[in-house]
Amino acid sequence: MLSLRTLVQVGHSRNDRQVTTFSLLAKRTDPSSKNWRPVGLSVAAVGWGANQFAPLLVMYRAQSGLSAAAVQATFGIYALGLIPGLLLGGPLSDKRGRRSVMLAALALSLTASILLVYGGQRSAMLFVGRLVAGIASGAAFSAGTAWIKELSAGSPDNPGARRSTIAMTSGFAVGPLCAGIIAQFAPYPEVLCYSPHLVLVTAAACLIYRMPDFRQGNPTVARAPSLSPLAMRRMVTVIFPFAPWVFGSAAIGLAYLPGLMSEQVGENALLFAAFITALGALAGIAIQPLARMLDAAHHSRLLLGSMMLVIAGISIAAVAAHVRTVPLAVLASIVLGFGYGACQVGGLLEVQRLAPAHALARVTASYQAVTYLGFGVPFALAAIDGRFSPSALLIGVSLLAVLTLALVYSADKILRSSAPSSPTESTVRYVETT
Repeated sequence: MLSLRTLVQVGHSRNDRQVTTFSLLAKRTDPSSKNWRPVGLSVAAVGWGANQFAPLLVMYRAQSGLSAAAVQATFGIYALGLIPGLLLGGPLSDKRGRRSVMLAALALSLTASILLVYGGQRSAMLFVGRLVAGIASGAAFSAGTAWIKELSAGSPDNPGARRSTIAMTSGFAVGPLCAGIIAQFAPYPEVLCYSPHLVLVTAAACLIYRMPDFRQGNPTVARAPSLSPLAMRRMVTVIFPFAPWVFGSAAIGLAYLPGLMSEQVGENALLFAAFITALGALAGIAIQPLARMLDAAHHSRLLLGSMMLVIAGISIAAVAAHVRTVPLAVLASIVLGFGYGACQVGGLLEVQRLAPAHALARVTASYQAVTYLGFGVPFALAAIDGRFSPSALLIGVSLLAVLTLALVYSADKILRSSAPSSPTESTVRYVETT
Protein backbone atom coordinates (compact mmCIF):
# COMPACT_ATOMS: atom_id res chain seq x y z
CA MET A 1 0.00 0.00 0.00
CA LEU A 2 1.44 3.33 -0.99
CA SER A 3 1.74 6.12 1.58
CA LEU A 4 0.82 9.72 1.03
CA ARG A 5 4.52 10.52 1.07
CA THR A 6 4.98 8.50 -2.10
CA LEU A 7 1.67 9.59 -3.53
CA VAL A 8 2.53 13.29 -3.50
CA GLN A 9 6.30 13.24 -3.74
CA VAL A 10 7.57 16.27 -5.61
CA GLY A 11 10.59 18.50 -5.74
CA HIS A 12 14.21 17.84 -6.72
CA SER A 13 17.71 18.12 -5.33
CA ARG A 14 17.61 21.91 -5.84
CA ASN A 15 15.21 22.00 -2.89
CA ASP A 16 17.40 19.93 -0.58
CA ARG A 17 19.14 22.98 0.84
CA GLN A 18 15.90 24.49 1.99
CA VAL A 19 14.64 24.16 5.55
CA THR A 20 10.90 24.19 6.12
CA THR A 21 9.24 26.36 8.66
CA PHE A 22 8.12 23.35 10.64
CA SER A 23 11.73 22.21 11.03
CA LEU A 24 12.61 25.57 12.55
CA LEU A 25 9.55 25.50 14.76
CA ALA A 26 10.46 22.08 16.08
CA LYS A 27 13.71 23.54 17.38
CA ARG A 28 11.99 26.57 18.90
CA THR A 29 8.98 24.82 20.44
CA ASP A 30 9.10 22.45 23.38
CA PRO A 31 6.89 19.44 22.56
CA SER A 32 5.54 19.50 26.11
CA SER A 33 4.93 23.23 25.98
CA LYS A 34 1.53 24.61 26.93
CA ASN A 35 1.93 27.65 24.69
CA TRP A 36 -0.83 26.44 22.42
CA ARG A 37 -3.48 26.65 25.17
CA PRO A 38 -4.18 30.41 24.97
CA VAL A 39 -4.63 30.02 21.21
CA GLY A 40 -6.81 26.99 21.85
CA LEU A 41 -8.89 29.05 24.29
CA SER A 42 -9.30 31.73 21.62
CA VAL A 43 -10.48 29.16 19.07
CA ALA A 44 -12.85 27.73 21.70
CA ALA A 45 -14.17 31.23 22.48
CA VAL A 46 -15.03 31.84 18.83
CA GLY A 47 -16.54 28.35 18.59
CA TRP A 48 -18.64 29.19 21.67
CA GLY A 49 -19.91 32.31 19.93
CA ALA A 50 -20.65 30.36 16.76
CA ASN A 51 -22.68 27.60 18.41
CA GLN A 52 -24.33 29.38 21.35
CA PHE A 53 -27.11 30.31 18.93
CA ALA A 54 -28.13 26.70 18.18
CA PRO A 55 -30.41 25.98 21.19
CA LEU A 56 -31.87 29.50 20.95
CA LEU A 57 -33.51 28.68 17.62
CA VAL A 58 -36.48 27.35 19.58
CA MET A 59 -36.72 30.56 21.63
CA TYR A 60 -36.54 32.90 18.65
CA ARG A 61 -39.11 30.91 16.73
CA ALA A 62 -41.55 31.17 19.65
CA GLN A 63 -40.90 34.84 20.42
CA SER A 64 -40.49 36.29 16.93
CA GLY A 65 -43.02 34.16 15.08
CA LEU A 66 -40.46 33.25 12.42
CA SER A 67 -41.12 30.24 10.22
CA ALA A 68 -39.02 27.07 10.54
CA ALA A 69 -37.24 27.87 7.26
CA ALA A 70 -36.53 31.46 8.40
CA VAL A 71 -35.12 30.27 11.72
CA GLN A 72 -32.93 27.71 9.95
CA ALA A 73 -31.82 30.49 7.58
CA THR A 74 -30.50 32.49 10.54
CA PHE A 75 -28.46 29.40 11.37
CA GLY A 76 -27.38 28.80 7.77
CA ILE A 77 -26.36 32.40 7.05
CA TYR A 78 -23.50 31.74 9.44
CA ALA A 79 -22.00 29.51 6.73
CA LEU A 80 -22.33 32.37 4.25
CA GLY A 81 -20.04 34.48 6.43
CA LEU A 82 -17.69 31.59 7.10
CA ILE A 83 -16.53 31.17 3.54
CA PRO A 84 -15.10 34.70 3.01
CA GLY A 85 -13.75 34.58 6.57
CA LEU A 86 -11.88 31.38 5.80
CA LEU A 87 -10.71 32.30 2.31
CA LEU A 88 -9.47 35.74 3.39
CA GLY A 89 -8.36 34.97 6.96
CA GLY A 90 -6.20 31.98 6.10
CA PRO A 91 -4.05 33.58 3.39
CA LEU A 92 -3.88 36.82 5.37
CA SER A 93 -2.49 35.00 8.40
CA ASP A 94 0.11 33.27 6.18
CA LYS A 95 1.11 36.66 4.89
CA ARG A 96 0.71 38.98 7.91
CA GLY A 97 0.88 36.68 10.92
CA ARG A 98 -1.47 34.57 13.03
CA ARG A 99 -1.88 36.91 16.01
CA SER A 100 -3.27 39.88 14.14
CA VAL A 101 -5.89 37.75 12.37
CA MET A 102 -6.90 36.01 15.61
CA LEU A 103 -7.30 39.33 17.43
CA ALA A 104 -9.47 40.66 14.61
CA ALA A 105 -11.54 37.46 14.71
CA LEU A 106 -12.09 37.79 18.45
CA ALA A 107 -13.20 41.40 17.99
CA LEU A 108 -15.68 40.32 15.31
CA SER A 109 -16.97 37.49 17.50
CA LEU A 110 -17.59 39.98 20.30
CA THR A 111 -19.41 42.29 17.87
CA ALA A 112 -21.57 39.41 16.66
CA SER A 113 -22.82 38.63 20.17
CA ILE A 114 -23.65 42.29 20.76
CA LEU A 115 -25.66 42.34 17.53
CA LEU A 116 -27.49 39.16 18.56
CA VAL A 117 -28.47 40.80 21.86
CA TYR A 118 -30.41 43.36 19.82
CA GLY A 119 -31.94 40.54 17.77
CA GLY A 120 -34.49 40.01 20.50
CA GLN A 121 -36.14 43.28 19.46
CA ARG A 122 -35.28 43.37 15.77
CA SER A 123 -35.20 40.07 13.89
CA ALA A 124 -33.02 41.51 11.14
CA MET A 125 -30.18 41.82 13.66
CA LEU A 126 -30.21 38.04 14.08
CA PHE A 127 -29.22 37.66 10.44
CA VAL A 128 -26.55 40.37 10.66
CA GLY A 129 -25.15 38.97 13.89
CA ARG A 130 -24.95 35.45 12.54
CA LEU A 131 -23.25 36.67 9.38
CA VAL A 132 -20.60 38.50 11.43
CA ALA A 133 -20.19 35.41 13.63
CA GLY A 134 -19.50 33.38 10.50
CA ILE A 135 -16.82 35.78 9.30
CA ALA A 136 -15.19 35.69 12.76
CA SER A 137 -15.26 31.90 12.86
CA GLY A 138 -13.77 31.54 9.39
CA ALA A 139 -10.84 33.79 10.23
CA ALA A 140 -10.28 32.26 13.67
CA PHE A 141 -10.51 28.62 12.64
CA SER A 142 -8.13 28.96 9.68
CA ALA A 143 -5.51 31.09 11.46
CA GLY A 144 -5.99 29.33 14.81
CA THR A 145 -5.64 25.82 13.39
CA ALA A 146 -2.40 26.78 11.67
CA TRP A 147 -1.10 28.57 14.78
CA ILE A 148 -1.83 25.58 17.04
CA LYS A 149 -0.10 23.32 14.53
CA GLU A 150 2.99 25.54 14.62
CA LEU A 151 3.00 25.76 18.41
CA SER A 152 2.75 21.96 18.55
CA ALA A 153 5.67 21.39 16.17
CA GLY A 154 8.28 18.94 17.40
CA SER A 155 5.88 16.70 19.29
CA PRO A 156 6.31 13.06 18.17
CA ASP A 157 2.58 12.28 18.06
CA ASN A 158 1.66 15.20 15.74
CA PRO A 159 -1.02 16.63 18.07
CA GLY A 160 -1.84 19.78 16.08
CA ALA A 161 -5.01 18.48 14.40
CA ARG A 162 -6.26 16.84 17.59
CA ARG A 163 -5.66 19.96 19.68
CA SER A 164 -7.38 22.18 17.11
CA THR A 165 -10.40 19.89 16.98
CA ILE A 166 -10.65 19.67 20.78
CA ALA A 167 -10.40 23.46 21.14
CA MET A 168 -13.02 24.13 18.47
CA THR A 169 -15.36 21.40 19.66
CA SER A 170 -15.09 22.43 23.33
CA GLY A 171 -16.47 25.82 22.36
CA PHE A 172 -19.13 24.16 20.24
CA ALA A 173 -20.17 22.04 23.27
CA VAL A 174 -20.04 24.43 26.22
CA GLY A 175 -21.38 27.51 24.40
CA PRO A 176 -24.83 26.14 23.54
CA LEU A 177 -25.14 24.30 26.85
CA CYS A 178 -24.48 27.48 28.82
CA ALA A 179 -26.69 29.64 26.57
CA GLY A 180 -29.51 27.10 26.68
CA ILE A 181 -29.49 26.82 30.49
CA ILE A 182 -29.50 30.62 30.88
CA ALA A 183 -32.28 30.99 28.31
CA GLN A 184 -34.37 28.32 30.07
CA PHE A 185 -34.07 29.60 33.63
CA ALA A 186 -32.68 33.17 33.78
CA PRO A 187 -34.58 36.44 33.35
CA TYR A 188 -34.02 38.45 30.15
CA PRO A 189 -32.77 35.29 28.34
CA GLU A 190 -32.29 37.02 24.98
CA VAL A 191 -29.69 39.28 26.66
CA LEU A 192 -28.06 37.30 29.46
CA CYS A 193 -27.42 34.17 27.36
CA TYR A 194 -24.71 36.04 25.44
CA SER A 195 -22.92 37.56 28.45
CA PRO A 196 -20.56 34.61 29.22
CA HIS A 197 -19.28 34.73 25.65
CA LEU A 198 -18.53 38.45 25.87
CA VAL A 199 -16.40 37.84 28.97
CA LEU A 200 -14.61 34.81 27.48
CA VAL A 201 -13.70 36.56 24.22
CA THR A 202 -12.28 39.54 26.10
CA ALA A 203 -10.16 37.27 28.30
CA ALA A 204 -8.90 35.27 25.29
CA ALA A 205 -7.83 38.43 23.47
CA CYS A 206 -5.79 39.53 26.49
CA LEU A 207 -4.07 36.12 26.70
CA ILE A 208 -2.95 35.91 23.08
CA TYR A 209 -1.85 39.53 22.77
CA ARG A 210 1.76 38.60 23.65
CA MET A 211 1.75 35.05 22.34
CA PRO A 212 4.70 34.01 20.13
CA ASP A 213 3.82 34.33 16.47
CA PHE A 214 6.32 32.51 14.27
CA ARG A 215 4.82 34.01 11.13
CA GLN A 216 5.31 37.73 11.76
CA GLY A 217 4.39 38.68 8.25
CA ASN A 218 5.95 37.31 5.08
CA PRO A 219 4.59 38.89 1.88
CA THR A 220 6.48 36.41 -0.33
CA VAL A 221 4.30 33.46 0.71
CA ALA A 222 1.41 34.70 -1.39
CA ARG A 223 3.48 34.00 -4.50
CA ALA A 224 4.50 30.48 -3.46
CA PRO A 225 2.59 27.49 -4.83
CA SER A 226 0.19 25.95 -2.31
CA LEU A 227 0.14 22.31 -3.41
CA SER A 228 1.86 20.02 -5.86
CA PRO A 229 -0.25 18.75 -8.78
CA LEU A 230 -0.66 15.32 -7.20
CA ALA A 231 -1.57 16.79 -3.83
CA MET A 232 -4.09 19.08 -5.52
CA ARG A 233 -5.60 16.08 -7.30
CA ARG A 234 -6.08 14.33 -3.96
CA MET A 235 -7.67 17.44 -2.48
CA VAL A 236 -10.17 17.72 -5.32
CA THR A 237 -11.09 14.05 -5.72
CA VAL A 238 -10.88 12.76 -2.14
CA ILE A 239 -10.80 15.52 0.47
CA PHE A 240 -13.29 18.02 -0.97
CA PRO A 241 -16.11 15.46 -1.53
CA PHE A 242 -15.55 14.23 2.03
CA ALA A 243 -15.38 17.70 3.62
CA PRO A 244 -19.08 18.80 3.74
CA TRP A 245 -19.94 15.83 5.94
CA VAL A 246 -17.80 17.21 8.76
CA PHE A 247 -20.41 19.83 9.66
CA GLY A 248 -23.24 18.31 7.68
CA SER A 249 -23.38 15.53 10.27
CA ALA A 250 -23.03 17.94 13.19
CA ALA A 251 -25.69 20.32 11.85
CA ILE A 252 -28.32 17.58 11.66
CA GLY A 253 -27.79 16.79 15.33
CA LEU A 254 -27.69 20.34 16.65
CA ALA A 255 -30.11 22.23 14.38
CA TYR A 256 -32.56 19.73 12.86
CA LEU A 257 -33.20 16.95 15.38
CA PRO A 258 -34.13 19.19 18.37
CA GLY A 259 -36.94 20.81 16.39
CA LEU A 260 -38.39 17.40 15.50
CA MET A 261 -38.65 16.53 19.20
CA SER A 262 -40.24 19.80 20.35
CA GLU A 263 -43.64 18.21 21.05
CA GLN A 264 -42.07 15.31 22.96
CA VAL A 265 -40.03 17.54 25.31
CA GLY A 266 -42.70 20.24 25.73
CA GLU A 267 -41.71 23.23 27.85
CA ASN A 268 -38.17 21.87 28.22
CA ALA A 269 -37.45 22.41 24.50
CA LEU A 270 -34.67 24.94 25.14
CA LEU A 271 -32.96 22.76 27.70
CA PHE A 272 -33.25 19.69 25.47
CA ALA A 273 -31.78 21.59 22.51
CA ALA A 274 -28.85 22.75 24.66
CA PHE A 275 -28.32 19.25 26.03
CA ILE A 276 -28.41 17.43 22.71
CA THR A 277 -26.12 20.02 21.08
CA ALA A 278 -23.54 19.74 23.85
CA LEU A 279 -23.80 15.94 23.88
CA GLY A 280 -22.99 15.70 20.18
CA ALA A 281 -20.01 18.02 20.55
CA LEU A 282 -18.70 16.11 23.56
CA ALA A 283 -19.01 12.88 21.57
CA GLY A 284 -16.87 14.57 18.93
CA ILE A 285 -14.17 15.13 21.55
CA ALA A 286 -14.47 11.63 23.01
CA ILE A 287 -13.78 9.98 19.64
CA GLN A 288 -10.47 11.83 19.21
CA PRO A 289 -8.09 9.17 20.64
CA LEU A 290 -9.61 6.39 18.53
CA ALA A 291 -9.61 8.58 15.42
CA ARG A 292 -5.94 9.39 15.95
CA MET A 293 -5.13 5.68 16.33
CA LEU A 294 -6.87 4.87 13.04
CA ASP A 295 -4.97 7.52 11.08
CA ALA A 296 -2.02 6.56 8.90
CA ALA A 297 -0.43 8.08 5.83
CA HIS A 298 -0.45 4.82 3.85
CA HIS A 299 -4.23 4.28 3.86
CA SER A 300 -7.52 6.15 4.28
CA ARG A 301 -9.28 4.00 6.85
CA LEU A 302 -9.93 7.04 9.09
CA LEU A 303 -11.76 8.86 6.30
CA LEU A 304 -13.76 5.75 5.40
CA GLY A 305 -14.52 4.90 9.02
CA SER A 306 -15.64 8.49 9.65
CA MET A 307 -18.10 8.31 6.77
CA MET A 308 -19.49 5.03 8.12
CA LEU A 309 -20.16 6.74 11.46
CA VAL A 310 -21.91 9.59 9.65
CA ILE A 311 -24.09 7.14 7.72
CA ALA A 312 -24.97 5.28 10.92
CA GLY A 313 -25.83 8.53 12.72
CA ILE A 314 -28.09 9.82 9.94
CA SER A 315 -29.81 6.44 9.69
CA ILE A 316 -30.58 6.45 13.43
CA ALA A 317 -31.81 10.04 13.09
CA ALA A 318 -34.18 8.92 10.32
CA VAL A 319 -35.66 6.26 12.60
CA ALA A 320 -35.93 8.79 15.44
CA ALA A 321 -37.73 11.21 13.12
CA HIS A 322 -40.20 8.49 12.15
CA VAL A 323 -41.09 7.19 15.63
CA ARG A 324 -40.47 10.55 17.41
CA THR A 325 -38.77 9.14 20.50
CA VAL A 326 -36.32 11.21 22.53
CA PRO A 327 -33.91 8.35 23.43
CA LEU A 328 -33.34 7.55 19.75
CA ALA A 329 -32.77 11.25 19.02
CA VAL A 330 -30.16 11.35 21.79
CA LEU A 331 -28.47 8.23 20.41
CA ALA A 332 -28.47 9.74 16.93
CA SER A 333 -26.88 12.91 18.28
CA ILE A 334 -24.11 10.91 19.96
CA VAL A 335 -23.31 8.87 16.82
CA LEU A 336 -23.43 11.99 14.65
CA GLY A 337 -21.05 13.60 17.14
CA PHE A 338 -18.69 10.65 16.77
CA GLY A 339 -18.90 11.08 13.01
CA TYR A 340 -18.23 14.82 13.23
CA GLY A 341 -15.19 14.38 15.50
CA ALA A 342 -13.66 11.61 13.39
CA CYS A 343 -14.29 13.54 10.17
CA GLN A 344 -12.79 16.71 11.63
CA VAL A 345 -9.57 15.02 12.76
CA GLY A 346 -9.24 12.93 9.60
CA GLY A 347 -9.71 15.87 7.26
CA LEU A 348 -7.30 18.15 9.14
CA LEU A 349 -4.61 15.46 9.31
CA GLU A 350 -4.90 14.92 5.56
CA VAL A 351 -4.62 18.65 4.89
CA GLN A 352 -1.65 19.06 7.21
CA ARG A 353 0.14 16.24 5.42
CA LEU A 354 -0.47 17.83 2.04
CA ALA A 355 0.08 21.52 2.84
CA PRO A 356 3.51 23.16 3.04
CA ALA A 357 4.34 25.34 6.05
CA HIS A 358 4.19 28.57 4.06
CA ALA A 359 0.62 27.86 2.90
CA LEU A 360 -0.77 25.88 5.82
CA ALA A 361 -3.47 28.37 6.79
CA ARG A 362 -4.32 29.05 3.14
CA VAL A 363 -4.88 25.37 2.32
CA THR A 364 -6.62 24.74 5.65
CA ALA A 365 -8.97 27.64 4.93
CA SER A 366 -9.88 26.23 1.52
CA TYR A 367 -10.65 22.85 3.07
CA GLN A 368 -12.65 24.36 5.94
CA ALA A 369 -14.67 26.49 3.53
CA VAL A 370 -15.91 23.26 1.94
CA THR A 371 -16.58 21.64 5.34
CA TYR A 372 -18.88 24.48 6.33
CA LEU A 373 -21.10 23.93 3.32
CA GLY A 374 -22.55 21.19 5.51
CA PHE A 375 -24.21 23.83 7.69
CA GLY A 376 -26.66 24.35 4.84
CA VAL A 377 -28.14 20.86 5.35
CA PRO A 378 -30.73 21.83 8.03
CA PHE A 379 -31.95 24.77 5.95
CA ALA A 380 -32.31 22.56 2.87
CA LEU A 381 -34.22 19.97 4.89
CA ALA A 382 -36.52 22.61 6.42
CA ALA A 383 -37.16 24.21 3.02
CA ILE A 384 -38.58 20.99 1.53
CA ASP A 385 -40.03 19.58 4.74
CA GLY A 386 -43.61 19.96 3.52
CA ARG A 387 -43.07 17.79 0.46
CA PHE A 388 -41.54 14.79 2.22
CA SER A 389 -41.53 13.47 5.76
CA PRO A 390 -38.44 14.21 7.91
CA SER A 391 -37.56 10.52 8.00
CA ALA A 392 -37.69 10.28 4.19
CA LEU A 393 -35.49 13.35 3.90
CA LEU A 394 -32.93 11.90 6.28
CA ILE A 395 -32.93 8.59 4.40
CA GLY A 396 -32.14 10.59 1.25
CA VAL A 397 -29.26 12.33 3.05
CA SER A 398 -27.90 8.99 4.23
CA LEU A 399 -27.93 7.69 0.64
CA LEU A 400 -25.89 10.74 -0.40
CA ALA A 401 -23.42 9.86 2.35
CA VAL A 402 -23.17 6.30 1.03
CA LEU A 403 -22.41 7.65 -2.44
CA THR A 404 -19.72 9.89 -0.96
CA LEU A 405 -18.16 6.93 0.83
CA ALA A 406 -17.99 5.01 -2.46
CA LEU A 407 -16.51 8.03 -4.25
CA VAL A 408 -13.83 8.62 -1.62
CA TYR A 409 -12.86 4.94 -1.59
CA SER A 410 -12.67 4.74 -5.40
CA ALA A 411 -10.75 7.99 -5.85
CA ASP A 412 -8.26 7.09 -3.13
CA LYS A 413 -7.68 3.65 -4.66
CA ILE A 414 -7.14 5.13 -8.14
CA LEU A 415 -4.67 7.73 -6.84
CA ARG A 416 -2.62 5.18 -4.96
CA SER A 417 -2.54 2.70 -7.84
CA SER A 418 -1.45 5.37 -10.32
CA ALA A 419 1.34 6.78 -8.10
CA PRO A 420 4.99 5.73 -8.53
CA SER A 421 5.71 2.49 -6.68
CA SER A 422 8.92 3.79 -5.15
CA PRO A 423 10.69 7.09 -4.60
CA THR A 424 13.02 8.30 -7.29
CA GLU A 425 16.12 10.41 -6.87
CA SER A 426 13.94 13.44 -6.28
CA THR A 427 13.36 14.43 -2.69
CA VAL A 428 10.24 12.97 -1.10
CA ARG A 429 8.00 15.85 -0.07
CA TYR A 430 4.33 16.37 0.54
CA VAL A 431 4.18 19.56 -1.47
CA GLU A 432 6.26 21.80 -3.66
CA THR A 433 8.55 24.16 -1.78
CA THR A 434 9.95 27.40 -3.05
